[in-house]
Amino acid sequence: MPYSEKFRERMVAKMSGPSGQSATSLSREVNVSQATLSRWLARAKVGAMSDGGGGRRKRWTPEGKLRIVLEAAAAGEQGLGALLRREGLHEADLTRFRQEVGEAAVAGLRAKGKKRRGGLTVEQKRIQQLERELKRKEKALAEAAALLVLRKKAEAFFFPSEEEGDDTDESNEK
Repeated sequence: MPYSEKFRERMVAKMSGPSGQSATSLSREVNVSQATLSRWLARAKVGAMSDGGGGRRKRWTPEGKLRIVLEAAAAGEQGLGALLRREGLHEADLTRFRQEVGEAAVAGLRAKGKKRRGGLTVEQKRIQQLERELKRKEKALAEAAALLVLRKKAEAFFFPSEEEGDDTDESNEK
């Protein structure tokens, strides 16, 4: 027996949410099989309410979710139903949007707070650490080069090579 889209949506709405009715009890009430109601509920959860499974749930952007949450807050109880119908949403969707927007806001504030406390992001701190390490190594390299030069000069002073010639003149000693 074919059921209208509106009827299916009403049945899914009755089974959804925190005070949702079970598919078994609803099937006795409206004389629709429990399997059919369960299938409608499962399809609603994945966004395919039509029989062919071709129906697609609208993809909500973060900006769209925020807009809906703000409009729902401004609408109050009287305008909430009209807003949900206009946007094709269920109250469970609005609850999920509110939760996602809240989590995103908290995550954004935490990230902003971390940056504000130290003044630097993780990448900037890593860059500073690497720059300090590079300066330390350059200093050590310069010191090692200076020691090598000093060593050469000391060897040349204390152990003159035969090629340079002797300053002592053996012929003058006689």
